[in-house]
Amino acid sequence: MAEITAALVKELRDRTGAGMMDCKKALAENNGDIEASIDWLRTKGLAAAAKKAGRVAAEGLVGVATDGGRGAVVEVNSETDFVGKNEQFQEFVRDVTQVALAGSITDIEALGAAGYPGGGTVAEKLTSNIATIGENQSLRRAAILSVASGVVTGYVHNAVAPGMGKIGVLVALESTAGADVLEPLGKQLAMHVAAANPLALNGDDLDADLVARERAIAEEKAAQSGKPAEIVSKMVDGAIAKYRKENALLSQLFVMDGKTPVAEVVAAAGKDVGATITLKSFVRFQLGEGIEKEESDFAAEVAAAAGV
Repeated sequence: MAEITAALVKELRDRTGAGMMDCKKALAENNGDIEASIDWLRTKGLAAAAKKAGRVAAEGLVGVATDGGRGAVVEVNSETDFVGKNEQFQEFVRDVTQVALAGSITDIEALGAAGYPGGGTVAEKLTSNIATIGENQSLRRAAILSVASGVVTGYVHNAVAPGMGKIGVLVALESTAGADVLEPLGKQLAMHVAAANPLALNGDDLDADLVARERAIAEEKAAQSGKPAEIVSKMVDGAIAKYRKENALLSQLFVMDGKTPVAEVVAAAGKDVGATITLKSFVRFQLGEGIEKEESDFAAEVAAAAGV
């Protein structure tokens, strides 16, 4: 059997654009023959899928699944919003979210390597979908929440199918209270998170870089007031306190009434049932957030294709 060298794998990868592991497998299956390996990749749909892999995938769906005290949220991207309505794509999102939940998997490479229902791996199923649907797709991120006692509640905003949509939220409530109490509360809190987009559970948990940026902006604004240094300092501290309050979940005003801090809503619910309820954590995935979408100049593309 021919030796499968790194140089050989690189050559096949350069010529087909297929993934490194797929190239290595193709060479092994074809005794190191490059041309035969290219044909092998094409028959598997891998070379065609790889050509699509350079396209920006910022659409797709966020999937949410819960099971008592555990929950998973997964973002799967596609190139266009149209694919989010595709039943094959929706089935994949639903299945991969369940795979993440069952294995408590948050690492994307590990999720791709996990077994897919019906056979093969998640990554292999994704590659097959790319080839058959005709658009680049990718597993972007996954998160798991769990509590020892209580519930993890999920909510999907702008749902296009059960358990999947544009915004997915998980809320973890720790308590000895029954699910009949915790589930409705968790649903309302998850809806709040979807609407208010808190950046952290507590003010002290906010990202230090974000706080530093806000402080710099506040200092510049305060300095323009012409007030004495000690007043400027108080103005800056006040601005940062306001920023922490407005962006931390527990101190945000509950969207359901617009006046009660979330922490008080949770405490009141616990008092009503005679059990302590603790909002332990939350996660919010908004589809495509942070992905830079390519701006397409269609006229320029046509001109370039025509050689103008």
